[in-house]
Amino acid sequence: MSRSKHAASRWLYLVVALVLIAVDQFTKNLAIATLKPGIGYPVIGELLSWRLIYNDSAAFSLGFGQTWILAVLAAAATLATIWFSGRITSRSWAVMAGTFLAGVVGNLIDRLIREPSFGNGHVVDFIQIPFNFPVFNLADIFIVSMATLTVIRVFRGENLGGVAPRKK
Repeated sequence: MSRSKHAASRWLYLVVALVLIAVDQFTKNLAIATLKPGIGYPVIGELLSWRLIYNDSAAFSLGFGQTWILAVLAAAATLATIWFSGRITSRSWAVMAGTFLAGVVGNLIDRLIREPSFGNGHVVDFIQIPFNFPVFNLADIFIVSMATLTVIRVFRGENLGGVAPRKK
C-alpha cells in the first residue's frame, strides 16, 4: 500500500463525513423551520411524508428514552470509526466509513445541542414511510445502510483495501 493511496482514502473519508454531516444538519434545520411537530405532510402520496418529531430514543425511535446513554454510545462509535478509518486504503471503504460516521455524528450533534439540554437533546426525525415504520432522518439512513453494507462486505471476506480473497 502506498502512502498516497492511504492519504487519498483518508481525505475522501473526511470529505464524505463532513459533507454528509452538513446535509443531515441542514435537512433537520429545514424540517424544524418549515414543519409543525406531529403533522404529516404528504410528499409522494401515502408512500412518503414529512412528519417532524423530536426523538429521545435510538435510531428509528427504538430504545428507551435514555438520551445521555445514547450520546455516550454515539461518542464511542465515533471514536471507533475514526480509529478504524486509519486502516482504510480503499475508496469504497472510505466512502462507507465516512457515511457511517456522518450518521453517528449527525445524531450525536442533536443529542448534544438540541433541547431540552446538553447531552439530553432530542434527535430531529422527519421522514415517514407507511407500514407503521418509525419516523427517521438522513443520519439514520446513513447508519443502517452502511452497517448493512459493512456486514455484507465482511461476510464476502473483503479487507479494508476492498479486496476479497481469491477462491482456489
